[in-house]
Amino acid sequence: MSEEISKNIIPTPWDSLNFGFNTFEILYNSEADFRSTLDKILGEKILGHYTVKVNPLISKKIFHEFGFYYCDTLIEPYCNNDRLIICDKEGIYLSESVSINELISISHGVFIHGRFHRDFNLNKDLADIRYNLWLKQLWEERNVFSLIYFNEIAGFFGYSNDKILLHALSKKYQGKGLAKYFWSLACQRLFAQGYPELKSSVSASNVSVLNLYSSLGFRFRNPVDVYHWYLE
Repeated sequence: MSEEISKNIIPTPWDSLNFGFNTFEILYNSEADFRSTLDKILGEKILGHYTVKVNPLISKKIFHEFGFYYCDTLIEPYCNNDRLIICDKEGIYLSESVSINELISISHGVFIHGRFHRDFNLNKDLADIRYNLWLKQLWEERNVFSLIYFNEIAGFFGYSNDKILLHALSKKYQGKGLAKYFWSLACQRLFAQGYPELKSSVSASNVSVLNLYSSLGFRFRNPVDVYHWYLE
């Protein structure tokens, strides 16, 4: 890949390793710049899977012209310590001593709202493995809280600095109104580390998680539409 092209393309080697083909994210600066980048990709036959994230209000004509397809709209929940709603419940606590295999048993197959699961060009089993590997990386970095309810593992909460990244409850504990207590406690723990603000990224289709964040005092900003492009 030439240096002129690479300035607008970010390789994502972790996804390449998982899916077995080259994967990239394309930076969108303007339609003219984007068109030039796509022309060069096609001219140099740089095959693989591409992601682009753009303002929902821009025209998508060029995306359809080149064969991109819509996958998701992401929204950024954010909250400061003063707005966080504290929710307490007996039996709720956090741990950092649960094995990764136990957490992966909860993670596998749970992220059905993710753009990789919704992409018809990608293998759903490999999409599951992608999230499992991401969870494993966070766990190895000691950036995962295990969610414990009366001495049973109920889920996990993965983060990196002030960014909430991966979280889920096991099927046994879903739909029981427990998530807000776990999330509230985990957010309090992160705020105690000195972060002035916490933020995340959520699919607009994941209404239950959007409602969860809202119930804890989070607000929402920075929506982006996510398009994929697969060249083979």
